[in-house]
Amino acid sequence: MKPHFRHIGLIGKSADGNVSMTLRALTSYLEEMQVDILIDEGIADAFAARPHPIVDRAALAAACDLAIVVGGDGTLLNAARSLAEPGVSVLGVNLGRLGFLVDVSPEDMAEQLARIFAGEFIEEQRTLLYATVTRNGEVLSKGAALNDVVVHKRDIARMIELDTYIEGAFLSTNRSDGLIVSTPTGSTAYALSGGGPILHPRLSAIAVVPICPHTLSSRPIVVHDDSTIDIIVRAGTVEAQVSCDGQVSYLLDAGDRITVRRHEHTLRLLHPPGHDYYAMLREKLRWSEQP
Repeated sequence: MKPHFRHIGLIGKSADGNVSMTLRALTSYLEEMQVDILIDEGIADAFAARPHPIVDRAALAAACDLAIVVGGDGTLLNAARSLAEPGVSVLGVNLGRLGFLVDVSPEDMAEQLARIFAGEFIEEQRTLLYATVTRNGEVLSKGAALNDVVVHKRDIARMIELDTYIEGAFLSTNRSDGLIVSTPTGSTAYALSGGGPILHPRLSAIAVVPICPHTLSSRPIVVHDDSTIDIIVRAGTVEAQVSCDGQVSYLLDAGDRITVRRHEHTLRLLHPPGHDYYAMLREKLRWSEQP
């Protein structure tokens, strides 16, 4: 039987010994499956013999129909921003800590991959956000995020002030450590620690969650993901920045406008057969533990 996927890209966390071992084992399995293999240049050092083409992320995304990401959620977040637009399916092998997104275990990797290559898998379309930073009418920065776009203070113990608008309607002035704009995927990340709700991945929703607000009545709000969210840095605010997935940052000045919308592309995230979102929540958040 021919594998369901024929062109496989491998992505991982560089300079990690456990990742290197898993990548080599994964490569051996894929060679037995007789599929085409491309290796992301960031993990080239894991392969001393370099048996397969080493390419940059853009070339990998253009050539593959499946990318296997070995590492934790942070590694997958990094990969997702480059793989969503070309429509590459993404599967995560978990070598991290929590693993909300990467749910194939290294121990069961061969068995789970065999079923996935046979066409037995669950595919989800995960929403991304797209953020732009505008200053005096000029777009200075653009970025995508699978988890969240966060406007926050930098290194000083001082609140920042932000005006927030939803679809052009004024929502509030927020004095806090910052503001999180989260997808359903990101609702179990930074937004959760800020008191935000858990949103099921299939919901067409965006959560706006203040970080340590000065006013106790400042609460998270959930809006439809068709909404455009504008955040304006108020005069007097210093040392603020915007981050996408906590990995890409841009420094802000007073008066800057951060506009957040749903990205036009979604991430094709694959899970092994039997994936259960609620079971995953119970395990990762330890809801089943007895006192």
